[in-house]
Amino acid sequence: MADTDNATNEKKTTKQEPLIQLIVFRLGDEDYGIRIEQVKEVTLTPEIARMPKTPDFVKGIANLRGDIITIIDLEERFQLRSAGTEMPAVSYTMAIEGKEYTIGIVVREVPQPLSIPASIIEKAPEFIQDINIHDKYIEGIAKVNGRIIVVLDMLKLLTPAEIMQLPAKS
Repeated sequence: MADTDNATNEKKTTKQEPLIQLIVFRLGDEDYGIRIEQVKEVTLTPEIARMPKTPDFVKGIANLRGDIITIIDLEERFQLRSAGTEMPAVSYTMAIEGKEYTIGIVVREVPQPLSIPASIIEKAPEFIQDINIHDKYIEGIAKVNGRIIVVLDMLKLLTPAEIMQLPAKS
């Protein structure tokens, strides 16, 4: 009888660790991840119409299933692209939904889902977060099978002034 009690106690103490689901993609030579609940959908990049007087990282606007969304290139935003390197002919867009807006993040390769334990996401070093007051969009760093994945909080990516320039959600 004591053996079964012991086994039951072990099951109770071995609590299942909460998993976080990420969508992982590459920017430059680095891996980045976004929590899956922040990604509305992933699709082939639609035709993009350039907009005047927008920052270089704003590629323009696109019609995504009837919604007009702003398309952003994070490689340019984070200055990760080597000079002269352009996006491939076929790219993918992740639609990220905020409270008042939806933006599209353009990436070179198909983003991949990945489930990881919450405990392996380490807080980003303070010197990274303190470089600029707006750089609070780095949620943390995860080490997975020898890879380093920078976990982003996409809802903190844009400054309030940048959000004001986006088309409002209809």
